[in-house]
Amino acid sequence: MSPDAEQGQVREAIPVHGGLPGHIAIIMDGNGRWAGQRNLPRTAGHREGVGALRAVVTRCVELGIPALTVFAFSSENWRRPRQEVAVLMDVFMMVLNQETRKLHDQGVRLGVIGERSAFSSGLQQKLREAEALTRDNTRMRLTIAANYGGRWDIVQAMRQLAAQVEAGHLASSDIHDSQLAGVLSMADIPDPDLFIRTGGERRISNFLLWQMAYTELYFTDTLWPDFDGAALDAAIQDYAQRQRRFGRTGEQVASLMASRTSG
Repeated sequence: MSPDAEQGQVREAIPVHGGLPGHIAIIMDGNGRWAGQRNLPRTAGHREGVGALRAVVTRCVELGIPALTVFAFSSENWRRPRQEVAVLMDVFMMVLNQETRKLHDQGVRLGVIGERSAFSSGLQQKLREAEALTRDNTRMRLTIAANYGGRWDIVQAMRQLAAQVEAGHLASSDIHDSQLAGVLSMADIPDPDLFIRTGGERRISNFLLWQMAYTELYFTDTLWPDFDGAALDAAIQDYAQRQRRFGRTGEQVASLMASRTSG
């Protein structure tokens, strides 16, 4: 197997969307601190953050970004105070009730990744309805990670592969990057090109661990409720200045770009 094949379908080091990222992943952090700065309960920040998400989705659609994935609720967030978790579930339901039709009208396909069994039956049903309504939309893929963790994602993928081995459908020696990637939660969406975390923290917090192996990371002190289309543009402009090499040298990338331009 060649080195490139062993990489498991790593994307080329040349942007294919005119300098725009094809897939943006965001950790929407800072809702609680935003509320605290205004002497409001943390839950007020979560509600305010819905407006920021709406603005970012709209801007992505305007720019022609094919995919956006946001971290709404991690598998670790269950450790938060019970009241805050309850409000987060209410906000999730509110977003589905109020925004699904708008997303559909924008041509956005909505999907949810994560372990859904912990959610109420009503919320699970609402998720299925939202996905069904928007299933055929092609303008943009919006994926919400809810009760999701990167380690959970890898473990559930490993279990699927182990079951195939036990059933005799797959030899363990034939398992490579591509097989594992093919059973992850976002197997049908290219890996993120740009990762954004708001709120000042500098870590990825168990989000898309496998998928972000080659993702460009962008951190901002802006709290999520204050993040808008202009802030997204700034992140994209920063991304556009970077040279993505995927293990190649800068000279190799320059040569590849030149050959693509001349071709």
